[in-house]
Amino acid sequence: MSAPDDAEHAAPHGAHGRPLTRGQKWAAYKDSPYFPATVLVFILAAAAGLFAGSYTYAMANPTPHRIPAAVVSRPATESGKEFVAAMDKALDASLDIHVFATGAQARQALEEQEVFAIMRAGDRGVSLDVASASGAAVAQLLAESAVKVGAETGEPVAVRDIKPLQRGDPRGLALFYISLAAVIIGFVGAIQLSVHARALIPLERIVFTIGYSLLGGFAIAAVVDWWLGAVDLPFFESWMILAFTMFTSGMVFSMFNTLMGRWAMIPTWGVMVLLGNPSSGGAVSWPLLPSVLGHIGRWLPPGASVNAQHTAVYYQGHQRIFPYLVLGAWAVVSCTVFWVWRHRHPGGRDHMPQHAATAT
Repeated sequence: MSAPDDAEHAAPHGAHGRPLTRGQKWAAYKDSPYFPATVLVFILAAAAGLFAGSYTYAMANPTPHRIPAAVVSRPATESGKEFVAAMDKALDASLDIHVFATGAQARQALEEQEVFAIMRAGDRGVSLDVASASGAAVAQLLAESAVKVGAETGEPVAVRDIKPLQRGDPRGLALFYISLAAVIIGFVGAIQLSVHARALIPLERIVFTIGYSLLGGFAIAAVVDWWLGAVDLPFFESWMILAFTMFTSGMVFSMFNTLMGRWAMIPTWGVMVLLGNPSSGGAVSWPLLPSVLGHIGRWLPPGASVNAQHTAVYYQGHQRIFPYLVLGAWAVVSCTVFWVWRHRHPGGRDHMPQHAATAT
């Protein structure tokens, strides 16, 4: 009797013994941890390629598209006009000429970052004033082109850098790197809050984002200025710009986390890193960027941060409100979306925990 019983127990019964259908296997796979892990494998591979591609596209072959330059019209000479025309030709017709009656007016335009160079023609030749602080690559391109054009036209050329970069920032990249650090640590901090402090309610999450932004911005500025001495920062202003950048970046992730859940890193990385950082003008000044990136970058948080920091360090007294409006707009929109749809955010906790009823 035992052998038949064993055989009966070994044989499959009813629905439990049927092989799973493709639909059932797919449903089980989607509910397993293997599905998001597999998706992440492909997302990370694509992100790696896009990351390299975005920076290479923006920086591998900088080409002038539109370089604003001032020309002092008095005195105007035929040789001076020929030199300007030859410069424009050498730069593939990319010069955007602004004519000023006096050198003082032209210098004011340069201080306001409306032009990148000043050209004057006189009896002793042509003088070209460049501003490395407005973009080291642009200043170098203008200087090299002027020397070449001067040799071709027989016109003596005197090149002078009237806005040099600081000694610890010879290529003008230090400000780009500190802004990049603020952007990345900003949204990484928000990710870590979501992982390790998941129970924070919305107001608490915003407060802690402000907290790590203030401390993180202070740490970046202190290390670069006080410890390394690489750049002489207007400390409080630079600190506040970095903190503002970190907070905005963190809230951008919180917004996307509210809207997209666990896949929030995809749009955050796309906006802030793949698109925002290469187009910020920090590594390559906007006149040398592809024209689309040159226009988009100013409207994104990384570009606004670089612009505000750049002006604070090298053009003190000529700060513009536009970069702060861009950072503020992104921060306000992100906070508003996060707050209005806070019930969709994966974090938070119950305000009224349930307790077991007391027996009477």
